[in-house]
Amino acid sequence: MIGRTQLSRLVVPSLMMLSFAGCEEAKSTAPAPLPVRAATVETIRGGNPVKYSATIVPYTQVDLSFKSNGYVEGILQVKGADGQLRNVDQGDWVKRGTVLGLVHQQDYTDKLEQAKAQLFRSQAEYEKAKLSFDRTSALYSSQSATKPDFDSAKAQLDSTTASVNSAKAQISEAQVALDYCSLRAPFDGWIVKRSVDTGSLVGPATNGFTIADTKSVKVAFGVPDLSISRVKLGQRLGIFTDALPGEFSGRVSTISPAADPKSRVYSVEVAIQNPRNELKSGMIANLSLGGQDFAQPVTVVPLEAVVRDPRQQEGFAVMIAAGTEDSATVHLRPVDLGDAYGNRIAITKGVEPGERVVTTGVSLLKDGDSVRFLP
Repeated sequence: MIGRTQLSRLVVPSLMMLSFAGCEEAKSTAPAPLPVRAATVETIRGGNPVKYSATIVPYTQVDLSFKSNGYVEGILQVKGADGQLRNVDQGDWVKRGTVLGLVHQQDYTDKLEQAKAQLFRSQAEYEKAKLSFDRTSALYSSQSATKPDFDSAKAQLDSTTASVNSAKAQISEAQVALDYCSLRAPFDGWIVKRSVDTGSLVGPATNGFTIADTKSVKVAFGVPDLSISRVKLGQRLGIFTDALPGEFSGRVSTISPAADPKSRVYSVEVAIQNPRNELKSGMIANLSLGGQDFAQPVTVVPLEAVVRDPRQQEGFAVMIAAGTEDSATVHLRPVDLGDAYGNRIAITKGVEPGERVVTTGVSLLKDGDSVRFLP
């Protein structure tokens, strides 16, 4: 039989091993910290520049639509990366006047020929009526023809003249319809989208291609009424992007005359010359306006850090993060909002300068979650 001392020696280590294994299992099943980005609560003073973010878009971008009905019988062929010919597609550069797509032309060619034949008949009838009128007019002048004869010849001449003009108009209309079978690039630019293939049935307003001219680009952003007086048409502004080094220069090209009724901000557009096509459509741009004068320092956070407070229907809140870069805990804190300053908004109550607020991933968090900070 196993004595009490021997039993104790066997059981205690086993319990310790089970306890250690349980701890290890608990540790292994603990949820991993969620990756987020955070920003520091800042204080801005009079003269600090107000920063804005905007998306770069082409200065000119249009949808090219067919005007003639029919089946597409051809798409512009370009050489692909493998050296083989393929249909022109997004990302391809085309020159002004290039035929991008072609609708089957036989029906329109037939209509043009019919219109030309009708013009030939009308001209022949006109020549006959003209000779008859000249002869009748001469006879009428010598009183050898009656007034009804003269009027009849004049009416016939007018009728055939109208027929000739109508036939010419039909030829012009048929020629335009034939020309519209070819969908051409209106300017040098990049194909943004192709919506048709060979064999597609198209009609008026069918979008075939979208083309963009990026020799000039623009950024649009909203400016609150407190800052709109600092923006002038033609004003030069420095533009920065995360994707490209250095500064790009742009000029204010458009200022909305009225504020948006919901956001109460004025839309401003800045045009940027882009001859080397460095700035791509969709890039995020950053720019700043001159500083504002404040009666006292203003505490601000990024706009994306503010969320609706789930505990107050009309309230707002931020996620305060405390801890190290690899392991931190977030807590929901209600805040009172002030005015917007570019992409930041004033917090009149709820946060202190130097605290960190979550800016990316905040909608996925709940109070007490563990997070780690992304660079």
